[in-house]
Amino acid sequence: MAAFMNNEDVTLSESAPRALTWKRLDGIDLLRGLSIFFVLMNHINIRLLGADVPYTELLPAQLVHILVWNAQLGVQMFFAISGFLITSITIRRWGSLPRVSLRGFYLFRFARIAPLLFLLLAVLCTLHFADVHHYRVTSETGGLGRALLAALTLHLNELEIHRGYLPGNWDILWSLSIEEMFYLFFPLACFLLAGKRFFGRGIVFPTLLLIFVILGPFGRTLFAHGNEIAEDYSYLGGMEGISWGCLTALVVSSRRFSRRAISALGIAGTVVLSASLIFSWQAYTGWLGKTGLNFSLLSVGTCMFIAATTQMEWRSPRVLGPLVRMGRYSYEIYLTHMFVVFTLFDLFLHAGKPMRGVPILFVFAILFAALLGAGVANLYSEPANRFLRRRTSSGALRQCQLHQPASSPQTSHITSLRAQRLHGIRRSSSTCWENAGDRGASAERKN
Repeated sequence: MAAFMNNEDVTLSESAPRALTWKRLDGIDLLRGLSIFFVLMNHINIRLLGADVPYTELLPAQLVHILVWNAQLGVQMFFAISGFLITSITIRRWGSLPRVSLRGFYLFRFARIAPLLFLLLAVLCTLHFADVHHYRVTSETGGLGRALLAALTLHLNELEIHRGYLPGNWDILWSLSIEEMFYLFFPLACFLLAGKRFFGRGIVFPTLLLIFVILGPFGRTLFAHGNEIAEDYSYLGGMEGISWGCLTALVVSSRRFSRRAISALGIAGTVVLSASLIFSWQAYTGWLGKTGLNFSLLSVGTCMFIAATTQMEWRSPRVLGPLVRMGRYSYEIYLTHMFVVFTLFDLFLHAGKPMRGVPILFVFAILFAALLGAGVANLYSEPANRFLRRRTSSGALRQCQLHQPASSPQTSHITSLRAQRLHGIRRSSSTCWENAGDRGASAERKN
């Protein structure tokens, strides 16, 4: 799941006449939309196969693998996006990683994650006690109390590794456990290590990230000991993607690439990312999959695409608009989509499992999941996010504003340069990113 929680990414523009202007990063929203699409397709596919619906028999095998078996790669893309956004946000808010406010960081993340997560857990517990099909947590996996404890203490992935898969609405929280573990230790690592220098260079924090990058493939292979769930759900496997994103943010926030370099980076990233998704089955069954490097290659392609589209402030064509809009509500869609999948699948079963109804099931599940996620975001999670920030983190927000250069029609360029010199930020890092969980400039300024 990962970057699902990072529902706001915006870029700071120096050309603003009176105030900071904010624009969404379509490249990141597109990747998140594509990722949540793969997750949805996979979860529908699993239910169909479990009900012995042979809908794939007349379809090309390659097309089937692309459309319905890329969910895990989609989650890895989310992890890379998350690492990039959280690192970029931290640099923008506090000027540099060592100056991060632990209290402020945790408050921001809590306000974004907790409202919807706690509501989801409350609903799932209610459905379990009501003995509703699809939502009962069996004793074989530890029971409801064990699942709830694991979800609240960031190790639901480990519970599933040792006890087996939980019901669908619980199972999706495995990636949230990895994401929250990253949130727990990232500001501590920034505070303690990001400012440390070795031989005159600030390489301690990047070295830590590189260690996770190296360990990632081992987490999916050697350290999994043949456990198929561990191969997908391990902390190390997820942290590799997050670390790639963090490293990308450190590079992109410290220098501005030339147009030629941006074009080359964007083309290469698109090719690597596309090839990883199109030929995922061949990679999985070949030496890349056996060594765990297929996910590493995907992470590299994802980060190259992010770096290029961020620096060029790429705007998506209209044809990709639906995916981009899904990406903007990825967290809400991810946490709520299984309600839609189970409901529509039950209707499909009651209708007698008609083969002509399979395409309709896919289309309506994606459509209603997107609508539900958008509704939950606008009516609940975003208002709750803003409310919690106003009530608990006004001091942290004021501290963040100290690192935002003022601008006016006459002095925007000069004051921006002065602010960057004051805080040790290079001129080339004027493009930076936000992902606070509110939408647009007005929401950010209100907070």
